[in-house]
Amino acid sequence: MSTLAHTMMTAARNSDSGLAGPGELDRYPYAEARVPDRVASPAWEGADPELGRVGRRAAGSRGRGLHGQLVQQLGQMIVSGDLGADRPLVPEEIGQRFEVSRTVVRESLRVLEAKGLVSARPNVGTRVRPVSDWNLLDPDIIEWRAFGPQRDDQRRELTELRWTIEPLAARLAAGHGREDVQQRLSDMVEIMGHALGQGDALTFSRADAEFHNLLIQIAGNRMLEHLSGIVSAALQVSGGPVTGCDRPHETSLAQHTRIVDALAAGDGAAAEAAMRQLLTVHPEIERVVPAPREH
Repeated sequence: MSTLAHTMMTAARNSDSGLAGPGELDRYPYAEARVPDRVASPAWEGADPELGRVGRRAAGSRGRGLHGQLVQQLGQMIVSGDLGADRPLVPEEIGQRFEVSRTVVRESLRVLEAKGLVSARPNVGTRVRPVSDWNLLDPDIIEWRAFGPQRDDQRRELTELRWTIEPLAARLAAGHGREDVQQRLSDMVEIMGHALGQGDALTFSRADAEFHNLLIQIAGNRMLEHLSGIVSAALQVSGGPVTGCDRPHETSLAQHTRIVDALAAGDGAAAEAAMRQLLTVHPEIERVVPAPREH
């Protein structure tokens, strides 16, 4: 096993146990599906007070601090429909309900406003905006939708977008790949192979996420690169419909290898075909996209 493969597999196991080495988690972000907490009541009043203690909420907001946790909490409530469109959000109420300072509330609402979830206007206050105004490509909103009532639509839409973005990126990357990046892609496939052999789904998913991000980055199209967050978000959510990248198996690994070989040969058509095959490995996906054409 290469040094890189050993390092990454160790980092994945350490992160799973909470013992990550210095810088390892930053270097190898992995696709862990976080199941967010839900607040059942659409109103602040009458809900379990423990749910309002932002500092005590662990799942989904781990390590984000009060500000990040409040963004997570309010974002989930808006996306799930617990806080409907045009609902007024009074900072004083939020501060009391979640036991946080006005500064934390104000900063959190600014983040939600940047995501298109709320709007703040003089003499009107802060209100929830309709879905048509949301930034649906925002990774947080993608995650919140993927674990809320719109989960099926979100996962289908993500799959359709990936089927548009990634085959094109693979074709373009065949003409722009550098040797160092080609080696990096090969390293990721090697790591995935070792992880598959050991039944290490965590390391497999981390290497898979880096593989797909690298591929988009070397396509030579900055607009595609800007959309790489969609792919990252798609790899972070689980459930169907799913693609060949959702779990380790031999067919998925073989398609990743085909992509690397096609890139090394400068064969854009073969790289595109291999990516389409990868995204249709799982039978559910055939209901979403047509079967790939062989070149």
